[in-house]
Amino acid sequence: MMQAALSRILAYLGIILLPLILLAIVNLRDQDNFVYNAGRCLGLLGFAILIAQVVLAARLKWVEKPFGLNITFPFHRRMGVFVAILLSIHPVLLALGGSGWPLLIGTKMPWFIWLGKAGLLLLLINVCLSVGRASLGIKFERWRLLHDLLGPAILILVFLHSWNAGDDLTVVPMKVLWVAFLGLSVLLFGYHRLLRPWLLRRHPYRVVEVRQETPEVWTLKFVPPAGEKRFNFVPGQFQFLTLLREPTLPVEEHHFTISSSPTEPDFHTSTIKVSGDFTASIGRTRVGDKAVIHAPFGRFSYLVHPDARDLVFIAGGIGITPLMSNLRHMRDTGAARRVLLLYANKSEPDIVFYEELAQMERGEKPDLQVVHILSQPRSNWQGETGRLDREKLERLCGAHLAHSTFFLCCPPPMTMGLVNILRDHGVADSKISFEYFSL
Repeated sequence: MMQAALSRILAYLGIILLPLILLAIVNLRDQDNFVYNAGRCLGLLGFAILIAQVVLAARLKWVEKPFGLNITFPFHRRMGVFVAILLSIHPVLLALGGSGWPLLIGTKMPWFIWLGKAGLLLLLINVCLSVGRASLGIKFERWRLLHDLLGPAILILVFLHSWNAGDDLTVVPMKVLWVAFLGLSVLLFGYHRLLRPWLLRRHPYRVVEVRQETPEVWTLKFVPPAGEKRFNFVPGQFQFLTLLREPTLPVEEHHFTISSSPTEPDFHTSTIKVSGDFTASIGRTRVGDKAVIHAPFGRFSYLVHPDARDLVFIAGGIGITPLMSNLRHMRDTGAARRVLLLYANKSEPDIVFYEELAQMERGEKPDLQVVHILSQPRSNWQGETGRLDREKLERLCGAHLAHSTFFLCCPPPMTMGLVNILRDHGVADSKISFEYFSL
């Protein structure tokens, strides 16, 4: 897997550095001015990064598999900020290198300069909306629509600007590369947002069971289209799900963990908590409803660590779902693993899979110990109470801290707090896997 990750990293670097490599090969220099040439290179590099952004966002299995979308999507977001900085510096260096300040503040500029300024403005707006979506109170579906509109507009504006500005694209090899870059982005965007969704809708899964687990948690059971096999997945992976239900219910794509074990050949399940406008309607899903499913994704699986025999699973609330998929797979395959599960909830009625976990504890494989931690327990609760803090983690894990592999799926602040505690105890990052509730 390390070799696969390295090959993807090299491919990414190849894409973003190809314009500079090609420029060095054709040896096109219109002036020996370091600042000006640095500005030119930032512009070329910035356009290539924008193309790579489309590749990262397209959910291509070949790209995602060695890392997981929980790595590639945050990287995509950070590179969006980085390319906005690069392209903001680009005209400043050109102005300092000889083009003069009118390039930045003048009004009598060629049309392609105005296109470049417009593209940069839209890029900055897009980055701000993406980074600050939650704080701005923008719903995901609205943000996604804006992102899908702004992204292609930015690429077209930057392409037209770079095609007409300067001498870099006057040579045939650079022109061919630029057209190829634009064509790649158009094909990937069209496939990701139009063709693939259409193909998936032609083969929808069907809901065959809707089961309430707790007052706010529901499990949906899906079967593949008649005559087709269920997709293959490993425990702990997730899917992108679009429910096609009665007209009054929302039709939105969201990602949810697969909570069942891949050992079940004919179906799979997702266990979903009510936490927003879309999930508030989960309980209104009916048997027979259709579902568009794009899967599987992620690497939050004990199978990624084949040599780890002692595992510590830490879940907060609905974060139990990928860990439950792992535990069910261990049970069904008789995996000889020792697992300590620390499961934090508000109260006893909020514990998902309570009875099934108790049955697993009584079984032989895996060798499972479950510790429930409740922050708002009833008066007769005999177990752990309060928050899962440093004291509890150290006391409950004990010797596990020295030699176990850890899997965490909790709200982000809780996850990062626990990860920092584990690092303080010398647990290597290679032995810590964590999954956020959201990408």
